[in-house]
Amino acid sequence: MRDVYVIGVDTTKFDRYLELSVKDLAQQSTAACLKDAGLEKEDLQAIWFSNSSWGFGTGQDCIRGQVALRPMGIEGIPITNVENACASGSTAFHHAWLGVASGLYDVTMAVGAEKLYNKNKMATFAAFMGGMDIENCLENFRSLGGGLNETDLAHIAEFRTRYPEPKKNKRSRSFGDKTKQQVKDFRDAAAVAVNMGEKLGYSTMHQLQKLSSGDHSPFMDIYGHAARLHMQEYGSTPEQLAYISKKAHFNGSLNPNAQYRFETTVEKVLQDRLVSFPITRSMCAPIGDGAASAILCSAKMVKKLGLTKQAVKVRASILGSGMDHPKDSAIPSIGERLATQAYEVAGLGPNDIDLAEVHDATSFGEIVQAENLGFCKKGEGGLIAEQGDTSLGGRIPINTSGGLTSRGHPIGASGLAQLHETVVQLRGQCGARQVEGARIAMAENGGGAIGTEEAAMCMHILEAPNF
Repeated sequence: MRDVYVIGVDTTKFDRYLELSVKDLAQQSTAACLKDAGLEKEDLQAIWFSNSSWGFGTGQDCIRGQVALRPMGIEGIPITNVENACASGSTAFHHAWLGVASGLYDVTMAVGAEKLYNKNKMATFAAFMGGMDIENCLENFRSLGGGLNETDLAHIAEFRTRYPEPKKNKRSRSFGDKTKQQVKDFRDAAAVAVNMGEKLGYSTMHQLQKLSSGDHSPFMDIYGHAARLHMQEYGSTPEQLAYISKKAHFNGSLNPNAQYRFETTVEKVLQDRLVSFPITRSMCAPIGDGAASAILCSAKMVKKLGLTKQAVKVRASILGSGMDHPKDSAIPSIGERLATQAYEVAGLGPNDIDLAEVHDATSFGEIVQAENLGFCKKGEGGLIAEQGDTSLGGRIPINTSGGLTSRGHPIGASGLAQLHETVVQLRGQCGARQVEGARIAMAENGGGAIGTEEAAMCMHILEAPNF
């Protein structure tokens, strides 16, 4: 395999863009990424296009990349469409890397674009069901944490006693406005119920409604269940989760591309609305839209283009799938397995990593992945965050971009946004959130849920320019 370098990156500001299409977002990031690399579109030899929900949202399936990029004149070259749940963006990057590493191409590109925001929020949440085994979704959902037991309910009551939701000054609305909202809510719910009922069966939909409130992604219940098990086994706390959320929002406030650019406090995070105990709304990634991209090339091309000062080396690019094994199995989790592979390929270890971007669709995700990547012992992911080890200036800064929790999570773009952050950090271009002396960075991006772990995951290790 040849050495591969990243010479161009871009991330749009993640936000809610009702007026923009997937095409618009993809083209914005592609053009900016080409500019960052100093290339023209004619220089690209192959593209991998990442998107997860365009088909669910508007029916655009099958040829998404070709449809998105032809309006800007990118055509003729191989364009491969990638869909791998929340790991779609990093999977596109992996295959763009493989195209160069294998010697087949000298310049490749990965583009990810997504529009998740929908006026019918329940339709967005329903779309996430595709990240599970849809034919067995009821059984899977139960096994992955659907529902609360009596002990959980007691813990929730105690938690809310300690951290009550602040009383809100509700705006008085006219009878007509209230009626319009009620009609809209009923229409939205009915539309989703019919759509999903026809796909899954109405009996299955009825059972799913009993297990979840329907006001959030089903994955939030999976994260909530996993967090409760972690608390029970290791003694991690809701306060540690809140600290991670606080850190993410602080980092996001320093990132111009972040969807949420505000700071918060541990107390406010804990007092926020409970989504799936112990996870509150402030600990969850928002729904939003955006795009991200990266251009990769061979060492020979880096020198030919005169880009040695900005070329970031890909030391490891690993893609793997989840395995079917019991929860109490001695088999390491997918995160541990792939991290081990990535370290072996790169010839490095956890102590060599200067910063990491990990998949924190909720703040609990950071705890799990900090442990999986070997930055601490099992059960100490929350502790090292609470101690400040994972903050800017700490031993191993995690999610300097703000992570999914603050930067945002437009599924097809998220993995590439992580890689964008690692690249600009290694170039020393992050301003107030810059990690001093950063030389080696790592990115973990997981997607979907099947069995007891993620269905897909990518691990990447990158090195600062060093020609």
